[in-house]
Amino acid sequence: MTDKTIYDALWINANIATMAGDGYGLIQGGAIAVEDGRIAWIGEMQNAPKGSSARRFVDVKGGLITPALIDCHTHLIYGGDRAAEFEQRLNGSTYEDIAKAGGGILSTVRATREASEEGLYVQALHRLTILRKGGVGVFEIKSGYGLDLASEEKMLRVATRLRDETGLFIQRTFLGAHALSPEFAGDADGYIDYVCHDMIPSLAKAGLMDAVDVFCERIAFSAAQSQRVFEAAKAAGLPVKIHAEQLSNMGGAALAARYQALSADHLEYLDEEGVRAMAEHGSVAVILPAAFYTIKETQKPPIDALRRYGVPMALATDHNPGSSPALSLVLMMNMGCTLFGMTPLEALRGVTIHAARALGVSERYGTLELGKEADFVVWDAAQPAELSYRFGHAPVRSIVRQGKDLSL
Repeated sequence: MTDKTIYDALWINANIATMAGDGYGLIQGGAIAVEDGRIAWIGEMQNAPKGSSARRFVDVKGGLITPALIDCHTHLIYGGDRAAEFEQRLNGSTYEDIAKAGGGILSTVRATREASEEGLYVQALHRLTILRKGGVGVFEIKSGYGLDLASEEKMLRVATRLRDETGLFIQRTFLGAHALSPEFAGDADGYIDYVCHDMIPSLAKAGLMDAVDVFCERIAFSAAQSQRVFEAAKAAGLPVKIHAEQLSNMGGAALAARYQALSADHLEYLDEEGVRAMAEHGSVAVILPAAFYTIKETQKPPIDALRRYGVPMALATDHNPGSSPALSLVLMMNMGCTLFGMTPLEALRGVTIHAARALGVSERYGTLELGKEADFVVWDAAQPAELSYRFGHAPVRSIVRQGKDLSL
C-alpha cells in the first residue's frame, strides 16, 4: 500500500477472527479497511499503512468481528406450516409414518402450489430477515416444494427476486427430486425422467438455478435414480449436492462424491466408505443438528470419522416447515457442539470457511482476507467461542455487506 491511502471505510479496535488458516486466525487489536466493497487491508492496527485514512471510521471498541455467517442449506420458500405434524411426532408417529400417510413434504407441496408468488416472496423474505439479523450474510435456498415445472419455476423465481432485491449472495438450488410428485404416484422412474428431461433443461435455460440437489433415501429416491439426476445436472453444466444418509445408509454420499458434489448433507447413517469417498473427492459434510433434534433421531453423524479423514464439516439450519423450523444459525453452532461433540472452532469454521466451500464460493466468502468481499459481522463478544457457548440470543451489533452497514 502507498502512503496517504484513503479508504472508503475503516473498522478499528476490533478482535478479528479471520478464519484463515487452520484456526480462528485471530487478530487482537485489529482493523479492517474497505475499498470498493472489498477488503483492502487487514491486520493489527499498529501495522496499518502509515499516512492512511478513511472517509468513514467505525470504532468497534474491543468487539469481535467474524466473516458473515453462511447458511449453506435452507428451504426458505414454502407455503403453510406443519405444526400439526410436530404434535403427531410427539404422540408417537415417525417421520416416515407421516410421509406415507400423505403428510410431510407432500403437504407442503400442496400449500406451495396453491400460494401466490408474491405470498411466497413475502413469507420467505421474513424468514431470511430473521436469519440475517442473526448474523447470516450468505444463503443457499432450495426449491423442492413444487414438484412440477411451473411450481418449481415459481419457487426459483422467488429465490432470484430475494437475491436481486436484498443484494445478498443467494445460491439457488433446484431440488425437484425432493419427493415423488403426486402426479407420478407409483412411478418414481417416470418422475425422475421428468426431472431430468424436462425440468432441469428448462430451468437451466431460464438461468434460474445454480446447483442441483436430490434426496437419496428410502422415502425419496434410490442411488440409481439420484445418479440419473446427477448426469442431467452434469449435462447442464451445474454442480450437484445430495441429501444423504439421514434415515438409512443408501450410499448416497459416496455416489455424490464421485460426481464431485459440493456437499453431502445430514449424514447420520454415513459409513466409513462414504467418509473415505468424500475425503477423496473433496465434498463437504453439511451437518444439520436441528433436523436430528426435531425428529428425535438417535443415530449421530460420524464426527470422529469425518475428523480423521479430514472431511470439512459445515453447519446449517436446514430451515424447513417439517423437520427443522429453525431460524438461528448460532443456535446450530451450539447444537453442533452439545449434541455432536464439535468444538467451538469447528462450529465457527462450519458456518464460515467450510460453508463457503459447500457452496463453491470460497474465493469470495468465508474468511476475512485481502481482496475478498467485505462481508462481516460485528458481535458483542470478547472471543469466538462465545458464539457457540451462548444460545437463545445472537449478540449481533452490526452486519456489513460489501463494506456497508445493513439495517438490523
